[in-house]
Amino acid sequence: MSSTPYVINQLQARELLAQVDVPQILRKLFRDLAAGQAVQPAQQLVEFPQGAGDFINYLGVLAEDGVYGVKTSPYIVREQGPLVTAWTLLMSMQTGQPLLLCDAGELTTARTAATTAVAVDALAPLNARRLAIIGSGKVAQAHLHYVKNLREWQSISLYSPSLSELAPEALAQLTSLDSRLTLVDSREAAIQDADVIMLCTSSAGPVIDPATLTKPALITSISTNAPRAHEVPPQSLNDMQVFCDYRQTTPGSAGEMLIAVEQHGWDKDAIVGDLPDLLSEKVQRPGYDRHVFFRSIGLGLEDIALANALYRLQP
Repeated sequence: MSSTPYVINQLQARELLAQVDVPQILRKLFRDLAAGQAVQPAQQLVEFPQGAGDFINYLGVLAEDGVYGVKTSPYIVREQGPLVTAWTLLMSMQTGQPLLLCDAGELTTARTAATTAVAVDALAPLNARRLAIIGSGKVAQAHLHYVKNLREWQSISLYSPSLSELAPEALAQLTSLDSRLTLVDSREAAIQDADVIMLCTSSAGPVIDPATLTKPALITSISTNAPRAHEVPPQSLNDMQVFCDYRQTTPGSAGEMLIAVEQHGWDKDAIVGDLPDLLSEKVQRPGYDRHVFFRSIGLGLEDIALANALYRLQP
């Protein structure tokens, strides 16, 4: 048996991802976690000396598929801006041999957005009609792709500070994503009266303050892998119903949760539920007497499950 893994580059990954149902793969993953058929250790941070960057390693096991995997992602500090790449390795739990090495750039974008979509479907009010998106990059666009059919959205507003810097063709490409999409010129205009607000930025600090919203909303956050990055003020967790992708690992990595514990008296036991809870119906859809906050840090298992799906497509 060959010990050389099958290699999938970024372009191949993009083409193969179009052939699989990404949200459905993730729903099965979270149900497997709830049933004890998958293992997700805490992510591992390996820092470079002199603040030169870090590697974050995400591990996981899919028992039914007989696959162990690791995604490894560097954050390399450079004068021209940080460099972030990622690769996912799959290994057989039967033979101990490597099966696949996949550029995880496309996997990361797809699973980040699709995980948020799974959460929106499980958490958003059934009558939600107004959607706001903060961010305009590939991840924000992928968020729109996966959530656009989850509710009967009457309006979709998008704001990003970089909109004013985009070329006309890039703006046209954005507006072509959905006929209901409106590009707005301020954060306040985007989130006004929104039922669901998706924060899809690489900001290391707060993007919105939930206390300024005019009505209870679902706020989703992904943040970035900069140290202690967060998209809402840490103290705001005390006033919201908090959910996350996986309660065993998220509080130990999410920047606003770490800061809220240290400085604002928040406790991780205040997390109402995670996606395994929601998809196994151990936790019910929340009421909206106050804001609902969903935090995703990105699980290695999400990348591993998608990489495994792409591997299974191979002849």
